[in-house]
Order: sequence, then C-alpha cells, then structure tokens
Amino acid sequence: MDNKKPNTLLDLAILQLLRNETATIQALEEIPRDLFVPLFCASFKGVHKNIVKAMVKVWPFTCLHIGTFTVRKPHRKLLTAMLEGLQFLPVQNSGSRIPKLRILDLREDSGCKIVCPKICTKSPGCLFSCAHSEHSILKIQSWKSIASSEPEIQPSSLPMELIVNISIVSSITLRQHEYLTLLLNKVEESSGSLHLCCRDLEIDELGDRRNILDYLDLKCLVSLSVFQGSLVDVNNLLAQVGQLRRFCLSRITCRSLNGKAFRNFVSHLRCMDHLNELNFHSFVLTDHLETALRVLPTSLDFLHLTFCELSYNDFKFLAECPQANHLKLLNITHNPMDWEDYEPFYNILHRISGTLQHLAVNQCVLTDSMVAGVIPALSRCSQLRVLNFFSNPVSMPMLMRLLEHLTPLMELKYVIYPIPVHCYGRWPIQDSLDQQKLANVQARLKQMLREAGRSDMIWFTFPG
Repeated sequence: MDNKKPNTLLDLAILQLLRNETATIQALEEIPRDLFVPLFCASFKGVHKNIVKAMVKVWPFTCLHIGTFTVRKPHRKLLTAMLEGLQFLPVQNSGSRIPKLRILDLREDSGCKIVCPKICTKSPGCLFSCAHSEHSILKIQSWKSIASSEPEIQPSSLPMELIVNISIVSSITLRQHEYLTLLLNKVEESSGSLHLCCRDLEIDELGDRRNILDYLDLKCLVSLSVFQGSLVDVNNLLAQVGQLRRFCLSRITCRSLNGKAFRNFVSHLRCMDHLNELNFHSFVLTDHLETALRVLPTSLDFLHLTFCELSYNDFKFLAECPQANHLKLLNITHNPMDWEDYEPFYNILHRISGTLQHLAVNQCVLTDSMVAGVIPALSRCSQLRVLNFFSNPVSMPMLMRLLEHLTPLMELKYVIYPIPVHCYGRWPIQDSLDQQKLANVQARLKQMLREAGRSDMIWFTFPG
C-alpha cells in the first residue's frame, strides 16, 4: 500500500494555478490573501518566474522573505524577477488589491518565515527590518508621515527596504554580476525611497570597489568579510561599519604592527561590542595577538586564527585572555607549535573544555610529546563534536592512545586525523606515501572504534 500523504484541497488548488500561468497572474487581484504564501512557495520551488514577479507587484503583506529557501542555480533568475517586480510609485489602478509590500528580503536560507507574524509595533511590522541605519524604512516612514501632514508637500513614492547579502569578489559569475547591477539600478531608480540594507558583505580588492561601496550603507552590516587588501583600506571601511557580529579578514597586508595603521585597526576593533565570530587568515600577528584580542568583547563563540604566524607568547596570551573563555570553535591551523613546552596549548584546551565543540589544529607541527601532554585536557572537552588535526607528525602508537582517550566523549562524531609518520618514506612528502601501510592504519582504527562501541564516531584522513 502506498503510504504517500494524499494532496489536500489546498495542494490541488495550487497545482491547478501553476498549470496555467497566464490565468493565475490575471487572478492575483482576486485570489484569497491566505493563498499567497503557499502559492509563492510552490512558485519559487517550481521556478515559475512570471508568477513570482507578478506576486511581488500585488503582495498583500508588509514583508516578503526568501526565508528557508536555498537559492540553487535555477532559482537565481527568480531573484532578478522579484527585483523587477518592485514598484516605488503609488499604483494608480482600479484593481481591488493595493500593494502593501515595504520590505523585500532576498537573503537565502535566512531561517525566517515568508511573512512575519503580525506584531504590535509601529508600522511597518517586520521582525527583520533595519534597526541601525539612518536611512532605514522606519525612519523614512516617520519622515514621510511628517511630510504628508504639510499641505504643500506630498510623498511622491513609497518607502521600501531591500535586505540582501552581497558578494563583490573577482570570482562572481556573470549572472551574479547582472544581479548586482540590477540591485544598484533599483537604488537609483527609487530616487532615495529604496533603502538597500546589506547585512552580509563579502568583498575583495578594496581599492577597486569604491564605486560600488558608495551605494551601500555599511551601518547595516552584521557580517563583513574582506579578502585581500591593505590594512589602511580596511580601516577606511571599518570607519563606516556599525554593529558587526562576524568579522573576517584574509590576506591583509600591514607594513608594521607597531605603526599607525595597526593602532587605528585596534581602535576599530574596540568598537565591536557585539562581535561573536572573528576570523583572521593570512594576517600576520606575531607577538601582537594580545593587542588585537584584548579590546574585543568576552562573548566570542568562534575564533579562527589561521596562517597568522602566532608565537609562543601569543599562545600564552590566548590561554589567559577572557575573550577566549567560552569558545565553541577554535581554529589555529598552520601556526607551528614547534616548542617543547605544551603548557600554553594545554591551558587553552583546559579553559574552554566545557564549551568547545570544534577544534582545528592542522599543520601545527604537533609531535607525540605535544599530543601526549594535552590529552588530559582534550579528554575533558565533553562538548567536542569535531576534531581536525591532519598533517601533523604523529606516530601510530600515539594515534591509538589518543583514540582510546577520545572514545568516551559521546558528543565527538568526527575526527580528521594525520597519517602516521611511519606511512611515509619521507614525511610529509606525498610521493613517498605507502598506501598499504595507510590501509592497515585505517583498518586498525576502525577495529578499535568497533571494539569501543563507537560505530557512530567517524575517523578519516587525507594526505596533508
């Protein structure tokens, strides 16, 4: 017997509407208001571009969010269609439905519902409307209300807010570039009525992006990622930023960590009171980690410090600083710990053992003695879910010892381990890897997991 759930009357009605796009678009003025959200969801999933565009024009709610949808390649043209459906001038028609859309949220997979529930707040009622910019719809709405009370001044267009995440990097596709161009054209077309609210910005080559940045109100940003550039350019950008929760820098150059540019950078970090995630990659901070971290809030959950050339003193500070008190993720990949004293690394793990969920220490020159020294602290990390420490010179006996101590950690599901040094003719030269020895290692670890009753724990590796 087929256990498939039968279609409801609503499902059948939606299917019928999707089969005749022309008739559906003509009927949007008359169909019940409660039918809009399920029809939009079905149209989006089915990539019915014309229906989606027409629905934006007569949307009967204050806000429209992409919500939980992930935008795959076929869906990208829908975002363009939704932008094209935006209208800023009051609509003069005899239709029964007056457009109410004021906030269009094109952030994919943002986790919110298509329409916010009615709430007792000032109009427009949307839980995700901009709260920081001087050009937000709430403030524009207030100004328009004042203007409309004056006999000689009449509002010429409808205030609207467009919430987006933007990536301005060299690798964007032609379709993404066309989408970005349309965004900027819509801002110009609105004559100031459309607030472009960018929450997540990814940008590279800052010196070449100034014309695009002029369109963005950086006070709206919640997440900022800058790939490649000088610290001076980064400082110019941060001077305009407001309430960041996530900040990522990659391949940033700085002439001197004792110079003015770095001091200004630290001043900007000091203003990041709501920062939750910090990600530094290929940003040299040798002996200056304390200067950068000590001004940040103690609420950090995620800390990435990869390829930062951290020194022994930097690790000592990391083991003591309050900013790293309750990290959920610590990624210190490619910062060699090639010293005999394992105490700083031990102290780091010991302090965050109650909160740490993900630890990455790849290519850190972790030897048997270092691993042995931190096993007591690592085995206390009761919340650990992922351990990633590939490409370190560890022996097979030490790997087996580590497995024995980690199997009691019931939350730990994934371990990416280093290929033991005995599998190489010359570690870590890939051409000298003995595949049979590696196969024996994998079989032995799998057997040990089975004997420990941890078939739910996956150990895997790949050459470093």
